[in-house]
Amino acid sequence: MHDLLFPFLDLKAQFRGIQDEVNAAVSRVLEAQHFILGSEVAAFEEEIRPYVGCKYAISCGSGSDALLLALMALDIGPGDEVIAPPFTFVATIGSIKRLGARPVFADIDSETFNLSPQEVAKAITPKTKGIIPVHLFGLPADLDPIIEIAGRHRLAVIEDAAQAIGARYKGKFVGSMGTMGCFSFFPSKNLGGAGDGGLVTTNDSVLAEKLKILRLHGSRTKYHYDFLGINSRLDAIQAAILRVKLKSLDRWTAERRRNAERYRELLAEHGRLPYLKAPVEPVGSFHVYNQFTIRADNRDSLREYLRQNGIPTEIYYPYPLHLESAFSALGSKPGDCPVCENACLEVLSLPIFPELNDDQLRTVVRAIANFCNQKPRR
Repeated sequence: MHDLLFPFLDLKAQFRGIQDEVNAAVSRVLEAQHFILGSEVAAFEEEIRPYVGCKYAISCGSGSDALLLALMALDIGPGDEVIAPPFTFVATIGSIKRLGARPVFADIDSETFNLSPQEVAKAITPKTKGIIPVHLFGLPADLDPIIEIAGRHRLAVIEDAAQAIGARYKGKFVGSMGTMGCFSFFPSKNLGGAGDGGLVTTNDSVLAEKLKILRLHGSRTKYHYDFLGINSRLDAIQAAILRVKLKSLDRWTAERRRNAERYRELLAEHGRLPYLKAPVEPVGSFHVYNQFTIRADNRDSLREYLRQNGIPTEIYYPYPLHLESAFSALGSKPGDCPVCENACLEVLSLPIFPELNDDQLRTVVRAIANFCNQKPRR
């Protein structure tokens, strides 16, 4: 069998539950004919601000732009270094490189897949200007030691929370603890739009004002430019849709967490945890499970077996960024970030979307158990 039994992410099922309200919101924007910034965007920024626990929330065109704008607001550029993990989406590293600064790769923790504070400490040089911890898959990075290191060296901390809206670290929302936080509203995110969208959060009024100017070509007053900015504004239609979806986000998060716990129960019932490693949730962390990512022996064979049995999976991420051609000029080589390199060979993400039912979860785990019964561990 090669046809999938259900999708990896079922956005159609999500839409069915909010269709009337989304359609009404879109119609409201079309009737107003105000598509750039305006009242819908302002209302969304005000409504999401308490959800991310920050004084200021500045929307923009994408999660990638959010990272770029955050670095621009800090005047990071040629001659500067920014520390980040190689196990992340390319935008994290690309935003640094695009401004002429140098990405410095620090390896990840093998349990959480997040940036290792110990490796961050080793990577600091006199040229370091910032650190980008990524809250990967919806799990908060270990921020206390990272923020302590940053404070000691007077460095900015830019939280890449693209996959982690609503996640909490020791009771505080991700995106609220560093210098700035960056979020994505790409459709596959827990809070996803009908296209691209992003957000930068901060508690610094000066940075907030600068971000608003930078996203508008660097202009505070029409045809006058304080900075060299970019064109990165959240569309009013996207803001209207996101306002609708924000009302359901807590429920969707609870359902993702329920599915994650059910996966753990089912895996334990089959006695397969010695063969597969489920994602962790350290004490003090609140995981929102944008992905449910296991580590698996014989990952590629397992994925193919699941595909043949109609089970969808994805690999986030199959290649370490420090070894990608786009960053070859940085001079990284195999073995520089061994934990990341090993993770790229073993990680496999299972479906975790809120609308998954128990029969579907059982089908996934039963197929994994059947594979483990047939294949010896390597």
